[in-house]
Amino acid sequence: MAYFSALSVNLVVFLLQLLGMVSKIIMSEENMVSKKESKEIAQKSSLLRSGVLVSLCTFLSRILGLARDSALAYVLGASAGADAFYVAFKIPNFFRRLFAEGAFAQAFVPVLSDYRVNTSKEEVRALISAVSGSLALVLLVMTALFMLCAPWVIYVFAPGFASDGEQSRLASQLLTITFPYLMFISLTALAGGVLNAHGEYAVPAITPIFLNITLLVATLVFARDAAQSEIYVAWGVFFAGLVQLAFQMPFLARLKLLPMPSLNFRHPGVKRILLLIGPALFGVSVSQINLLLDTVLASFLQTGSITWLYLSDRLYELPLGIFAIAISTVILPSLSRSFASKKADSFSSTLDWGLRILLLIAVPSSLALFMLAEPLIATIFYRGALTVHDVVKASESLQAYSIGLVFMMLIKVLAPGYYARQDTKTPVRIGIIAMVSNMVLNLIFVWPLGHVGLALATSLSAGINAFLLWRGLRKRGHHVFSAQWKRLLRILVLATSALGVCLYVFLQQGWVWTQMSSLQRIGDTLLIVVVGVCVYVGVAILAGLRLSMLRHS
Repeated sequence: MAYFSALSVNLVVFLLQLLGMVSKIIMSEENMVSKKESKEIAQKSSLLRSGVLVSLCTFLSRILGLARDSALAYVLGASAGADAFYVAFKIPNFFRRLFAEGAFAQAFVPVLSDYRVNTSKEEVRALISAVSGSLALVLLVMTALFMLCAPWVIYVFAPGFASDGEQSRLASQLLTITFPYLMFISLTALAGGVLNAHGEYAVPAITPIFLNITLLVATLVFARDAAQSEIYVAWGVFFAGLVQLAFQMPFLARLKLLPMPSLNFRHPGVKRILLLIGPALFGVSVSQINLLLDTVLASFLQTGSITWLYLSDRLYELPLGIFAIAISTVILPSLSRSFASKKADSFSSTLDWGLRILLLIAVPSSLALFMLAEPLIATIFYRGALTVHDVVKASESLQAYSIGLVFMMLIKVLAPGYYARQDTKTPVRIGIIAMVSNMVLNLIFVWPLGHVGLALATSLSAGINAFLLWRGLRKRGHHVFSAQWKRLLRILVLATSALGVCLYVFLQQGWVWTQMSSLQRIGDTLLIVVVGVCVYVGVAILAGLRLSMLRHS
C-alpha cells in the first residue's frame, strides 16, 4: 500500500514534468510548420526525424502504460474479476485497433493526402466535416447496440464465461461501461489522422498518455480499496476516451481544421473511404482478430489464462507500438503523397527505408523479449495479487509471442504499401489466408500447450501474413531492394549475435527474480537492458552502421 501511495505522488510529479516536455515538443513542431507551407514541409521534412519524434512520444506513453498495467496487476491480480475486466477492456480495444487505428486510418489518410495534393483547402475542410459527421453517427448507433446486447457480445467473445453466471454478468456490466470508449477513441483517431497528414505527429503520439494517467488514477485512487475494483477501473476507461478526444481539439483549431460535423454519405471523399474501409477491416488488422480468437479459446482454459496472455501481450506490444507503429505513422502520408504525385521511385525508396529501420530494431527486440521474458514480467508485474505461478505462465506466453514480433512489426510497415495505393483487395486476400492459418494452428497447439499454444499460433500466422504482403509488393515492383541491404544484414547478424551472448552471460548468474525485492529487480533489469543496448549499438557501429544509412528525406 505504501509503495503505491508513493508511486501515486511520483506519477503526479512525473506527469507535470512530462506535460512540460510535451508542450516544448509540440510548440517546436508548430514553429516548424509556421515557417513554411505545410505542403512543402510534408515533402521535404526528414522521415527519420519524424519517426524519432513519434517514437519518443510513444515511448513515454508506453512507460506509463506499463505502470498502469503494473497497478492493475497489483489491485486485480489474475482473479475471475480480472479476467472479466480484461475481456470487457479488450473488446472496445479490439474494435479500436481493427477500425480506428486499422481500417479507418489506412482508408482515411490516403484519401485526405490526395485531397491535400490535388484540391483546395476548402475542399479538405469539407471532406473532414463530412467524414466526422458520418463517422459519429455510425459510432453512436454501434455503441448503443453493443451496450444493449452486452450479454450476447460477451458470450461471443468469451464463451467460456457461460459456465460461470456471475463472471458472465460481471463482464456484461463492465462492457456497458467500457464500450463507449470506442466512440471517443475513433473520433480521436480521426483528429489524429488530420494532424498527421499536416505534419503534426507529436500530438496524436502523446495522446494515449491520457488513457494511462486516467486508468492509473482510477486504479490507485478509487479501485484499490473498493469491494469491486474492476468497476471503478472500467469507469476509468470511459473517461479516458473523453479526455483523449478533448486534448486534440485545440490543435485542430490552430490549423483551422476543427470540423463542423455534417452528415453527408454522398460526399465523393466519404464514398471513397467507405469503399476502402470495408476490405481494410480484414487486411491490416488480422493480427488483432487473431489475438481476439486467442481470448475466445483462452476463456475455456484454466482461470488466469486470459490475464497471462494480456500481460505478455502488453510487453510484446511495447516495441511494436514504440517503433513499428511510429514508422508506419510517418511513412503512410509520405507513401500516399508519392502515389498521388505518381513518383514510383520515391514510393519504393520510402518503403525500403521503413523496412531497413524496422529490422534494425525488430530483430534484437525479439531476441531480448525471448531471453528476458521472466525478468521483465517479474520486474513489471510481480507484486500484490499476482503470484509466482502467474509470472511463470505469463513469461511462457511472452516467449511464444516474441517469436512472431519481427513479423508483426513488418506487417505494420508493409500494409501501408497497399493502402497508400488505395489497394484493399490484396491485403484482404492475404489477411483471410493468415486468419484461417491462425485458426488451424490454434486448434493444433492449444490442447497440448494451453495458452502458450495460442500465442505461438499468433506468431506463426503473422509470419505467413508478412511474407505474403512483402511478396505481393515485390512482384508488382512497388518495393525494390536498395544497395544498402547487404551491408545492413551483415551489421544486423553481428550486432544481434553479440547481444545474444551478452544476455546469456547475465542469465547465467542464477538470479531468482521472484525472490528479489522490487528495487533489486528493477535495478538488475535496467542494468541488463542498458548493457544490452550498448553492446548492440556498439557492435553495430564497429561493423559499419552510420547515421547516413538511417536517413531518408
